[in-house]
Amino acid sequence: MARIVFMGTPDFAVPTLRALIVQHEVVGVVTQPDRPAGRKRQVQMSPVKQVAIENDLPVFQPVKLRRAEALETLRAWQPDAYVVAAFGQILSQAALDIPPFGSINVHASLLPRWRGAAPIHAAIRYGDSETGITIMKMDAGLDTGPMLAQEKLLIASDETGQTLHDKLALIGSKLLTAILPEYLSGLCQLQPQDDSMATYAPQVTKEEGNIPWQMDATTIERLVRAFTPWPGTFTFWNNQQLKIHAGSIGAGKAEPGRVVETHQGIAIGTGEGLFYPSRLQLAGRNAVAVDEFIRGYPGFISSQLLSS
Repeated sequence: MARIVFMGTPDFAVPTLRALIVQHEVVGVVTQPDRPAGRKRQVQMSPVKQVAIENDLPVFQPVKLRRAEALETLRAWQPDAYVVAAFGQILSQAALDIPPFGSINVHASLLPRWRGAAPIHAAIRYGDSETGITIMKMDAGLDTGPMLAQEKLLIASDETGQTLHDKLALIGSKLLTAILPEYLSGLCQLQPQDDSMATYAPQVTKEEGNIPWQMDATTIERLVRAFTPWPGTFTFWNNQQLKIHAGSIGAGKAEPGRVVETHQGIAIGTGEGLFYPSRLQLAGRNAVAVDEFIRGYPGFISSQLLSS
């Protein structure tokens, strides 16, 4: 069994860590420091840290992995390889040089498409028909290393950021554990990426969830699905933030941001076509179906929604 140091932080990384615990000797887990989360901003440990503690694994939470004391901790574990899945920090060359078999990354896209921090959001947001998992050997670049394996996944028409995340997390764990023994045995052929085909998916910000009603309805519908559940999409009505959790598109025309009533239901005008919201939430209130929202706020019909 190989000595593995696992690096990961969010829910996406948990299936891979659990699979590694079964098949290899996980000698240490590196994850981001505990941080405030939720409405009450209470300090919480990462999902990966929770799994590590459940399995009595050593946990290391450096603020900066590139610092000398952090590198000493990694060396003391004497890993054969790192396995990285959504860790949240860039590894320095000094860190990458420690394990003799290098660092293997589980990345949630078909590289070189959507290098970067938010490939799941990007795949839905920009209308990709498929995505997948790439297992790659890390180098000092941003998701630029050679590939060990890929597995494709069709993106469903109703796919959200959450559903795609969950599917890819499981695919990633299975593909990693299938290819890792072959890699460690020296039998795996590495495939270089075509840098000319690279696209980038930087970290998503909450502000990007502010819906620009001048965009076409198809683009807005993709944005809503991509940003479900985080960071969410929103607009402004009566000087209040109004979250839009789900919706669909339809033919028709109305002023961008104008709420109209059609024979199909309540719709919002866009730059092209109509967007039919199905679930709304005013700030400080619970999310409700659009029909229930209208019963509580009949003045919503014919009102003008604002992007800021």
